[in-house]
Amino acid sequence: MALLKENRQKQEKINGVVYDMSPSPDYTHGIVNNNINTIIKNGLKDSLCLVFIENLDFKYHPEVNDDYVIPDVMVICDRKHLKGGSYSGIPKFITETLSPSTALRDKTVKKNIYENAGVEEYWIVSPNGELDIYYLENGTYTLAQSYFLQDDPEEEHYNAKTEIRLKTFPHIKMELGDIFEGII
Repeated sequence: MALLKENRQKQEKINGVVYDMSPSPDYTHGIVNNNINTIIKNGLKDSLCLVFIENLDFKYHPEVNDDYVIPDVMVICDRKHLKGGSYSGIPKFITETLSPSTALRDKTVKKNIYENAGVEEYWIVSPNGELDIYYLENGTYTLAQSYFLQDDPEEEHYNAKTEIRLKTFPHIKMELGDIFEGII
């Protein structure tokens, strides 16, 4: 019996250009995404909002074209825009975790996509301990917070216990060290 080979190629389509997202990034990328996803998921219990991790296309201009991106972590609250494997509404929150092949696109092109789409809060996370948090203010992203994890309690700038709250969901909180738990 022949074994069937599954095509698990992951792609994004931006401005009509298809970007191959294969092979998968380093395992630390997945650990960071899972940490953030788990904390948010627990905070959204008894809510109509849903959190997705690396598995839902965001069609950011469905009325204009069929472009889409796949955010690493995305919170949506308007379920009527869910259809099949995609979402065409405005997410409340998105995180992109950097990898060598996508870092530039995450910091520029995708940041602009999310800003223009009206995503209220955008996090850019690097598995090496960096976190930049952007808030949408008057239609433009403003860098509101920037961290570089120092998790050694003996160091002067120790900040692993720094509390971070989602602006859109202030009851959801985590410590900076929680984001990088299991990798640093």
